[in-house]
Amino acid sequence: MTQNAPILSRRVAKTLAILPVAALLAACDGPLDYDLRGQIGAFNTTSAAKSATSDRPAPDARGLITYPSYQVAVAQRGDTVADVATRIGLPSGEVARFNGMQPGDTLRKGEVLALPRRAPDAPVTAGTAQPGGVDIASLAGQAIDQAPETSPNPGSVTTTELKPTPRPAPTEVQDGPEPVRHKVVRGETAYTISRLYQVPVKALAEWNGLGSDFSIREGQYLLIPLKDQSAPAQPAADTTLPGAGSATPTPPSATKPLPDEDIAPAAEEVAPLPKVEVPEPTRKNDAAMAYPLQGKIISTYSKGRNEGIDIAGAPGAAVMAADAGTVAAITKDSKNIPIIVVRHSNKLLTLYVNVTDISVKKGDKVTRGQPIAKLRDGDDAFLHFEVRNGYESLDPLPYLN
Repeated sequence: MTQNAPILSRRVAKTLAILPVAALLAACDGPLDYDLRGQIGAFNTTSAAKSATSDRPAPDARGLITYPSYQVAVAQRGDTVADVATRIGLPSGEVARFNGMQPGDTLRKGEVLALPRRAPDAPVTAGTAQPGGVDIASLAGQAIDQAPETSPNPGSVTTTELKPTPRPAPTEVQDGPEPVRHKVVRGETAYTISRLYQVPVKALAEWNGLGSDFSIREGQYLLIPLKDQSAPAQPAADTTLPGAGSATPTPPSATKPLPDEDIAPAAEEVAPLPKVEVPEPTRKNDAAMAYPLQGKIISTYSKGRNEGIDIAGAPGAAVMAADAGTVAAITKDSKNIPIIVVRHSNKLLTLYVNVTDISVKKGDKVTRGQPIAKLRDGDDAFLHFEVRNGYESLDPLPYLN
């Protein structure tokens, strides 16, 4: 049941990114973080993704980039998947299925398609000579010029010297290291993949022809940019062996007695001070939140994996507002699972995911403990509850009674 919690958390983060600006600006004073990881800056999602990368190799005339173990095709402006498949000589349906697309889907200029197998070599064009091949047009013209108008011996067979047939032009294979080809799985974004391979998300977009929103699809193959190897290596500093050039210290000698020590007598034992019982400070009830659902916590907060807690309960049980506030948004994730966002006076946001029968609407004022929805039926009868300070997720347990 708890396996869906990290996926729900990622869906919530994606949903927050598309909420109306007016509903969220009041809850966040810093600039927008597109990946909702608490980093400051539009595309600076992690300090690891700062390595310089090299440019993607230029494709050949048919749009192919060939590596030792695989090939990719680069789309031109206005191409569909079928156009690219026809140009490289592979069935359009096969190429489309391999990339999770349809043959009629339109591609962006520079977008990359992974190929299920090697494309056939380009045929020799008539009138052109390839290395090791034959100029077909020239040979045909010479044969016509040298042939007699009538056969000297009717009925006889004239034999001519057979010329070698033209060979397809070999495909150029890229030198150097081969980029990793990553297949996108559900829940991944361009930002998470750039952090995984420690490459800038902008370079990932340029290598794969992504749009300005950096959107990717499940089943898509992405080329991971190669690190730039052009930077000159720093010369190694001259080093010396350990201890070289330093004087060897004189070891302690057993022939010299140690000086007498003047040891003071032990101080008298001091009676312990009386222990004062101080009661532990109690938390103010008005500073804590109420549990949004009566049930058992089945998954706790884990930064980066589960951005909240999961509370199991009976299907149809009442889901209540954890504290007084205003309903900032009511939306759904990609699987039409409802999400309620409530903004509180202390600039905190609470999120309620996996609910149904919502009884409030955007802009409504809610009180602490007020029912706002019911828990969904089925195997996933649990509430995913988050507390956020702007876009930064917080552990909800310290805020609950």
